[in-house]
Amino acid sequence: MKHLPSSIRRHLAAVRAVLVLTVVTGVVYPLAVTGVAQVLFRHQANGSLVERNGRVVGSSLVGQSFTDASGAPIPRYFQSRPAAAEHAYDTTATGASNLGPEDVVDTLPAPGRIGRRSLLTQVCARSLAVGRLEGVSGARPFCTPGGVGAVLQVFPAAGAATRAVSVNQACPATPFVPRYQGVRVECARPGEDYSAGRTVPVRGAVTRVAVPPDAVTAGASGLDPHISVAYAVLQAPRVARARGLTVERVLDLVRRHTVSPWLGYVGRPVVNVLELNLALDGE
Repeated sequence: MKHLPSSIRRHLAAVRAVLVLTVVTGVVYPLAVTGVAQVLFRHQANGSLVERNGRVVGSSLVGQSFTDASGAPIPRYFQSRPAAAEHAYDTTATGASNLGPEDVVDTLPAPGRIGRRSLLTQVCARSLAVGRLEGVSGARPFCTPGGVGAVLQVFPAAGAATRAVSVNQACPATPFVPRYQGVRVECARPGEDYSAGRTVPVRGAVTRVAVPPDAVTAGASGLDPHISVAYAVLQAPRVARARGLTVERVLDLVRRHTVSPWLGYVGRPVVNVLELNLALDGE
């Protein structure tokens, strides 16, 4: 080995280093970590799976839908937070939508163009649907009564509006406000470009919002297994009616399955939806 050229010795040393590191980091370390996890944290290491009658029904760390074959909510079950994935709670397509608070203008479907709902319209539509399901008002600021974002595209000239379009309401819809700064508001014509105008979200007269934020927004992973206590309390009367239970009994189960903040102050109390629904089935 000593008589080999220095360039070859360096290459051989590099090969030995690769082999040693492959064994240590690719075999020894994973086996050691897996062994420790299986001994000390077996339940968590195996996915925090939840079983009933010998059958795995889910994971306490991953949310799932409680809907029928058509996607409609099943009244006897608490509903999860909305999922960000195109197909609700699809574990192969997780992740956030990356839509921010300034995403308020829809892309209306038109010949040769696929429509897209803005984040604001998604929130408005979800709030309206939850309100109908739970028997409360689904109204929110900056939402029209029809469940789309209340947004105008205004074309000003010399400091005054000359044209105003309700860009999220396709014709022949009636605009949510008849006039803006003295100008008649028009419905939007799909395919027409309104980007030259000024975007003006319009806050309505809503002073009290009955539907909690987590009922209308998806978590960052899109697979959140928890909902807020406020959202659980909102759903309790509907679940109680569907199951023939008292609201007090359902709320007691909500309290039992409420998870306290980490260390007592990090985060907020949340309710695990799967475990709560399983407890209801046990009733």
